[in-house]
Amino acid sequence: MPVMTEPKLISGNANRPLASSIARRMSMHRGMSVSLLDARVERFNDAEIFVEVYENVRGEDMYIIQPTSNPANDNLMELLIMVDALKRSSAARITAVIPYFGYARQDRRAKARTPITAKLVANLLTNAGVDRVLTMDLHAAQIQGFFDIPVDNLYAAPVFALDVQHHFKGRMGDLMVVSPDVGGVARARELATRIGAPLAIVDKRREKAGEVAEMTVIGDVTGKACIIVDDICDTAGTLCKAAQVLIDNGATEVHSYITHGVLSGPAVERVGKSVMKSLVITDSIQPTEAVKAAPNIRIVPTAPMFTQAILNIWNGTSVSSLFETDTLLPIYEGLYTTV
Repeated sequence: MPVMTEPKLISGNANRPLASSIARRMSMHRGMSVSLLDARVERFNDAEIFVEVYENVRGEDMYIIQPTSNPANDNLMELLIMVDALKRSSAARITAVIPYFGYARQDRRAKARTPITAKLVANLLTNAGVDRVLTMDLHAAQIQGFFDIPVDNLYAAPVFALDVQHHFKGRMGDLMVVSPDVGGVARARELATRIGAPLAIVDKRREKAGEVAEMTVIGDVTGKACIIVDDICDTAGTLCKAAQVLIDNGATEVHSYITHGVLSGPAVERVGKSVMKSLVITDSIQPTEAVKAAPNIRIVPTAPMFTQAILNIWNGTSVSSLFETDTLLPIYEGLYTTV
């Protein structure tokens, strides 16, 4: 397809620091100043959301950066209204950059008379006028099939692999990757393959919803530095319990790599008091002050990956190339210069 005019970035209020970081990195790549579109996204006194774009977007290739994290409904509505504003202003193409796709955990009917809200959100985005979606680590890969438009799902595993190789240099032989449940085995195996580590599983048994009655470790973790891998950490109850079970089964230390740090309620306090030496999350969700101040929580930036993905979409080149270490390492230069 022909290359359009320069890509234009606009951000809602969900994660402006990430949007600003993407704009700064794009300025470096393009060799010219790239800034977020001048617009206001605010609320009236009755909490209605209002969007006004101050720049001409006719015929432009637009990228809206807006994770639908807490408060999920407000941030989703902001995104939909921004799409409508750009569509009515004759933007040529609108890509929704959603680093964290809210409602992704409601991807199937687990019991009778329940919704599939992830499909509903996909319908809302498509009908609002989104032409393409760029996201990271969807909770369920099949959500891509809920859309009738292109969906690019980036993975945190390649970046996590670089981080592990950097911070555990000289100790790679001691590592064991752990999936905190059977459903996350594929995600954990991906990281284990990248760093050449064995894989273990924590099997959870629930007596009733929301309560984990028993955890069993499948695999020998004795003497291993365990790395728990998952896509979402919400209240951190299961994660902290899994870490304790691993220590009880002979692990020397436990670290966790989680893509989306929802970290609601008592999560930060639980992580601080747990046996985990570190919890590594991405900035797909804007971290709170408590998260940034936590001594054992570390944040890995996603702006380099999202910037390159946006440029690849704009240029009509491969986004899947970002799944390879050789492609990622140069764009993370300075953070992981020695691996």
